[in-house]
Amino acid sequence: MVVSDRADHRDRLRALEFDAFVAGAGGRLLHTATLLTGEPPQPPGAYPRAERLLHAALARTYAEWDRLHGGDPYDLARRELALRFAREARRHQRPRGGLLERLTPVERLVLVLRMYEEVGEEQTAALLGLPGDRVRAVCARAVAALRSAGRGRTATPAGGRTAGESAGARHERGPPGPARGAGPPHAGRPASGAAAGPGGTGGASGAAKRLRWRRAAHRTAFWLLAALLVAVLVWAGFEQPWTAEPTQVTPPLEGW
Repeated sequence: MVVSDRADHRDRLRALEFDAFVAGAGGRLLHTATLLTGEPPQPPGAYPRAERLLHAALARTYAEWDRLHGGDPYDLARRELALRFAREARRHQRPRGGLLERLTPVERLVLVLRMYEEVGEEQTAALLGLPGDRVRAVCARAVAALRSAGRGRTATPAGGRTAGESAGARHERGPPGPARGAGPPHAGRPASGAAAGPGGTGGASGAAKRLRWRRAAHRTAFWLLAALLVAVLVWAGFEQPWTAEPTQVTPPLEGW
């Protein structure tokens, strides 16, 4: 009877601790799962694969709860999440509208562990069973792919042309000529500064003048301070009489 009571108490305590952990870390783990599966985080219910992946990882975490011995349960849950996704990577190759849908499953896994979860390179390599240079290369490739995709998602200007098409058209036409009625640019000023205004040539020249004034003021203050310091040192280095008696002289100053 006593043994069963102790077992029941231990089970209730474990359940309470696990519920508190899920309440605090479940949201972040779910977002990590959606990044891995490539599903959109919104609206609720749009990420069934991420939910199944997280439920399996949390079930494994609950089963290993008594073996933590003071360890961080988040590390265990994240490890189970990453390993289960690695085993099921082939099921998550098709894009599903998520933030990282353009990446391969391996790139998603490495990028999420390194950048989002902030796991060290050596820890990531040990967790996935990959060499450190391979983890570094995959992470760099994933970052480059995301940057390329971000540059491609520019706004389409009026006329239906994308940014790349507009740039190509400008290249074919050549550089733009001078505006109608505009004279030649000033001989001592580049053509790009012809239209002075806020942030233009007038603002730039004013900022340059203020910078030169500040530098001149700093140089003057520096030389004045240097001259004062030299005068003090010269005064302190010589013994000069300060009273009417010729035998009394000013004692040397201590600390100079």
